[in-house]
Amino acid sequence: MPELPEVETIRRGLLKAMKGQRVSKIIVRRTDLRRPVPRNFINMVSGKRILNVNRRAKYLLVILESNVVVIVHLGMSGRMVIERGTDPNIPSRKHEHIVFILEGDINVRFSDPRRFGLIEISNSKNLSSHELLKNIGIEPLSKEFNALMLVEQFKKRKRTIKSVLLDQSIVAGLGNIYVCEGLFMAKISPTRITHSLTFKEIEIFVIKIKQLLLDAIRSGGSTLKDHVSATGNMGYFQYKFLVYGREDKPCMICGEAITRINQAGRSTFFCNNCQK
Repeated sequence: MPELPEVETIRRGLLKAMKGQRVSKIIVRRTDLRRPVPRNFINMVSGKRILNVNRRAKYLLVILESNVVVIVHLGMSGRMVIERGTDPNIPSRKHEHIVFILEGDINVRFSDPRRFGLIEISNSKNLSSHELLKNIGIEPLSKEFNALMLVEQFKKRKRTIKSVLLDQSIVAGLGNIYVCEGLFMAKISPTRITHSLTFKEIEIFVIKIKQLLLDAIRSGGSTLKDHVSATGNMGYFQYKFLVYGREDKPCMICGEAITRINQAGRSTFFCNNCQK
């Protein structure tokens, strides 16, 4: 599933192409995504100008005139790719579900082979209370995401640090890849129980995870299988992984073999020697 850096990379590409453009036409080729595409989707979006493209956690938020917001989640394999000068009336491509036809000879094509993604409509005035967004936690690149905030969250829970960091109601947008990498950079074992961490360890983690996310965004995110940017380019942060996907390979710091364990149904990669 695309994580924060991948979704942010897509957002930035969409923003450049879509901001200020009017939606001339919407083509809905398939409605049975994770949630059915709203019946009023075409009427609500067609003819309106796009004011902005934002992100909340792993959701893309396309802000239009008349307080209309299109909420997009890419699921496991979704893509939103910009094409210029392409005939929008060409036959549907495989797994392509929705086409946004904009002014300026621009088409934005939403495809999703597994159909775990979704597209919803909301009103900007009550966007924060929308059922998909109302329980999402703090953005990890915000000022509000700091050591004091995490200390308060950790005190309430007796869970492993990895499980807490993956909880979207606590921290928005972090996923398996960047939690594994961030914990390695902070030298914290993913099996540690949250209340056992010192304030200094938490401070270091906050610094490291922010550095990691920004670096990943600059690299266009990580392409392991499906992710491409809004312009169709692959990310290359996967070539910088320190632990993720490196089971039995030598740790780049100490040389010990990277360990993989299962935590709540997900693979966790870490160095037993470096992370305590």
